[in-house]
Amino acid sequence: MLKRAFDIAVALTGLLFGWPLLLLLALLVRLGSRGPAIHWSRRVGRGNAEFLMPKFRTMRIDTPDVATHLLQDPDRWITPIGRLLRRTSLDELPQLWSVLRGDMSLVGPRPALHSQADLIRLRTEAGVERLRPGVTGWAQVNGRDELPIPEKVRLDRDYMQRMSFGFDLRIIVATALAAVTARGVSH
Repeated sequence: MLKRAFDIAVALTGLLFGWPLLLLLALLVRLGSRGPAIHWSRRVGRGNAEFLMPKFRTMRIDTPDVATHLLQDPDRWITPIGRLLRRTSLDELPQLWSVLRGDMSLVGPRPALHSQADLIRLRTEAGVERLRPGVTGWAQVNGRDELPIPEKVRLDRDYMQRMSFGFDLRIIVATALAAVTARGVSH
Protein backbone atom coordinates (compact mmCIF):
# COMPACT_ATOMS: atom_id res chain seq x y z
CA MET A 1 0.00 0.00 0.00
CA LEU A 2 2.81 2.44 0.94
CA LYS A 3 4.75 1.41 -2.19
CA ARG A 4 1.82 2.18 -4.52
CA ALA A 5 1.05 5.50 -2.77
CA PHE A 6 4.72 6.50 -3.09
CA ASP A 7 4.71 5.49 -6.77
CA ILE A 8 1.64 7.64 -7.48
CA ALA A 9 2.99 10.64 -5.55
CA VAL A 10 6.38 10.56 -7.30
CA ALA A 11 4.89 9.94 -10.77
CA LEU A 12 2.35 12.77 -10.39
CA THR A 13 5.00 15.14 -9.05
CA GLY A 14 7.43 14.19 -11.80
CA LEU A 15 4.87 14.68 -14.56
CA LEU A 16 3.46 17.93 -13.13
CA PHE A 17 6.81 19.60 -12.51
CA GLY A 18 8.83 17.83 -15.19
CA TRP A 19 6.60 18.59 -18.18
CA PRO A 20 8.89 21.37 -19.51
CA LEU A 21 11.83 18.93 -19.58
CA LEU A 22 9.65 16.21 -21.11
CA LEU A 23 8.49 18.64 -23.80
CA LEU A 24 12.05 19.77 -24.53
CA LEU A 25 13.30 16.18 -24.81
CA ALA A 26 10.40 15.26 -27.09
CA LEU A 27 11.24 18.21 -29.33
CA LEU A 28 14.93 17.22 -29.46
CA VAL A 29 14.00 13.65 -30.41
CA ARG A 30 11.72 14.90 -33.20
CA LEU A 31 14.31 17.36 -34.52
CA GLY A 32 17.09 14.77 -34.37
CA SER A 33 15.47 12.06 -36.49
CA ARG A 34 12.39 11.11 -38.45
CA GLY A 35 9.52 9.59 -36.48
CA PRO A 36 7.56 10.07 -33.25
CA ALA A 37 9.17 11.29 -30.02
CA ILE A 38 7.72 8.41 -27.99
CA HIS A 39 8.29 4.74 -28.73
CA TRP A 40 5.64 2.43 -27.28
CA SER A 41 7.43 -0.81 -26.51
CA ARG A 42 5.54 -4.10 -26.02
CA ARG A 43 6.64 -5.33 -22.60
CA VAL A 44 5.77 -8.16 -20.24
CA GLY A 45 4.62 -7.06 -16.82
CA ARG A 46 2.98 -8.42 -13.72
CA GLY A 47 1.52 -11.90 -14.20
CA ASN A 48 3.26 -12.04 -17.60
CA ALA A 49 0.58 -9.71 -19.04
CA GLU A 50 1.71 -7.56 -21.95
CA PHE A 51 1.43 -3.77 -21.81
CA LEU A 52 2.74 -0.84 -23.84
CA MET A 53 5.58 1.04 -22.15
CA PRO A 54 6.50 4.55 -23.34
CA LYS A 55 10.11 5.66 -23.78
CA PHE A 56 11.64 8.54 -25.62
CA ARG A 57 12.67 7.09 -28.97
CA THR A 58 16.44 6.61 -29.06
CA MET A 59 16.66 4.52 -32.22
CA ARG A 60 15.75 4.93 -35.86
CA ILE A 61 12.17 3.99 -36.72
CA ASP A 62 13.30 1.08 -38.93
CA THR A 63 15.20 -0.66 -36.10
CA PRO A 64 14.30 -4.36 -35.60
CA ASP A 65 12.10 -4.94 -32.51
CA VAL A 66 14.65 -6.86 -30.42
CA ALA A 67 16.77 -6.15 -27.36
CA THR A 68 19.61 -3.76 -28.20
CA HIS A 69 22.30 -6.32 -27.38
CA LEU A 70 20.84 -8.63 -30.07
CA LEU A 71 21.34 -6.09 -32.85
CA GLN A 72 24.34 -6.81 -35.05
CA ASP A 73 25.62 -3.20 -34.89
CA PRO A 74 23.61 -1.31 -32.24
CA ASP A 75 25.46 1.97 -32.80
CA ARG A 76 24.17 2.00 -36.37
CA TRP A 77 20.56 2.25 -35.14
CA ILE A 78 20.92 4.76 -32.27
CA THR A 79 20.06 8.39 -33.05
CA PRO A 80 22.47 11.18 -32.04
CA ILE A 81 20.18 12.43 -29.24
CA GLY A 82 19.34 8.81 -28.40
CA ARG A 83 22.91 8.18 -27.30
CA LEU A 84 22.68 10.99 -24.73
CA LEU A 85 19.19 9.95 -23.59
CA ARG A 86 20.33 6.36 -23.02
CA ARG A 87 23.55 7.33 -21.25
CA THR A 88 21.65 9.58 -18.82
CA SER A 89 18.52 7.34 -18.64
CA LEU A 90 16.37 10.34 -19.60
CA ASP A 91 14.70 8.11 -22.21
CA GLU A 92 12.95 6.40 -19.28
CA LEU A 93 11.08 9.51 -18.03
CA PRO A 94 7.84 8.81 -19.99
CA GLN A 95 7.52 5.63 -17.92
CA LEU A 96 6.19 7.83 -15.12
CA TRP A 97 2.92 7.55 -17.09
CA SER A 98 3.07 3.74 -16.77
CA VAL A 99 3.73 4.10 -13.04
CA LEU A 100 0.71 6.38 -12.67
CA ARG A 101 -1.47 3.90 -14.63
CA GLY A 102 -0.33 1.02 -12.43
CA ASP A 103 1.43 -0.96 -15.17
CA MET A 104 4.76 -0.26 -13.48
CA SER A 105 6.29 0.72 -10.16
CA LEU A 106 9.25 3.02 -9.57
CA VAL A 107 11.26 0.01 -8.37
CA GLY A 108 10.94 -3.61 -9.48
CA PRO A 109 12.35 -5.92 -12.12
CA ARG A 110 12.71 -4.14 -15.48
CA PRO A 111 9.87 -5.25 -17.78
CA ALA A 112 11.01 -7.80 -20.34
CA LEU A 113 10.54 -7.25 -24.04
CA HIS A 114 7.74 -9.46 -25.38
CA SER A 115 10.40 -11.30 -27.41
CA GLN A 116 12.66 -12.21 -24.44
CA ALA A 117 11.24 -15.70 -23.90
CA ASP A 118 14.29 -16.88 -21.93
CA LEU A 119 14.05 -14.00 -19.43
CA ILE A 120 10.26 -14.41 -19.08
CA ARG A 121 10.60 -18.16 -18.50
CA LEU A 122 13.33 -17.81 -15.85
CA ARG A 123 11.44 -15.04 -14.03
CA THR A 124 8.29 -17.17 -14.01
CA GLU A 125 10.23 -20.14 -12.59
CA ALA A 126 11.63 -17.83 -9.87
CA GLY A 127 8.18 -16.35 -9.05
CA VAL A 128 9.34 -12.85 -10.02
CA GLU A 129 6.51 -12.41 -12.55
CA ARG A 130 4.21 -11.68 -9.57
CA LEU A 131 5.94 -8.31 -9.07
CA ARG A 132 4.98 -5.09 -10.79
CA PRO A 133 7.89 -4.20 -13.10
CA GLY A 134 9.94 -1.13 -12.30
CA VAL A 135 11.41 1.92 -13.96
CA THR A 136 14.55 0.84 -12.14
CA GLY A 137 15.48 -2.20 -10.12
CA TRP A 138 18.09 -4.09 -8.15
CA ALA A 139 19.49 -5.69 -11.31
CA GLN A 140 19.65 -2.26 -12.97
CA VAL A 141 21.92 -0.82 -10.30
CA ASN A 142 24.07 -3.96 -10.25
CA GLY A 143 25.11 -4.07 -13.88
CA ARG A 144 22.27 -3.00 -16.17
CA ASP A 145 23.15 -3.98 -19.78
CA GLU A 146 26.24 -5.90 -18.72
CA LEU A 147 24.44 -8.68 -16.81
CA PRO A 148 23.66 -12.09 -18.29
CA ILE A 149 19.98 -13.08 -18.02
CA PRO A 150 20.40 -15.70 -15.24
CA GLU A 151 22.18 -13.07 -13.10
CA LYS A 152 19.39 -10.54 -13.72
CA VAL A 153 16.84 -13.11 -12.57
CA ARG A 154 18.92 -13.94 -9.48
CA LEU A 155 19.01 -10.23 -8.59
CA ASP A 156 15.27 -9.88 -9.31
CA ARG A 157 14.57 -12.80 -6.94
CA ASP A 158 16.89 -11.21 -4.35
CA TYR A 159 14.90 -7.97 -4.66
CA MET A 160 11.62 -9.86 -4.21
CA GLN A 161 12.93 -11.40 -0.97
CA ARG A 162 14.32 -8.10 0.38
CA MET A 163 11.51 -5.79 -0.78
CA SER A 164 10.87 -2.87 1.56
CA PHE A 165 10.34 0.87 1.36
CA GLY A 166 13.89 1.48 2.62
CA PHE A 167 15.38 -0.92 0.04
CA ASP A 168 13.41 0.84 -2.73
CA LEU A 169 14.80 4.21 -1.60
CA ARG A 170 18.32 2.77 -1.63
CA ILE A 171 17.78 1.54 -5.23
CA ILE A 172 16.38 4.92 -6.32
CA VAL A 173 19.46 6.72 -4.94
CA ALA A 174 21.78 4.18 -6.59
CA THR A 175 19.90 4.65 -9.87
CA ALA A 176 20.34 8.42 -9.74
CA LEU A 177 24.08 7.97 -9.15
CA ALA A 178 24.34 5.45 -12.00
CA ALA A 179 22.46 7.77 -14.37
CA VAL A 180 24.85 10.63 -13.60
CA THR A 181 27.90 8.45 -14.28
CA ALA A 182 26.30 6.38 -17.12
CA ARG A 183 27.58 3.26 -15.34
CA GLY A 184 26.46 -0.02 -16.89
CA VAL A 185 25.26 1.45 -20.20
CA SER A 186 26.77 -0.39 -23.14
CA HIS A 187 24.87 1.40 -25.97
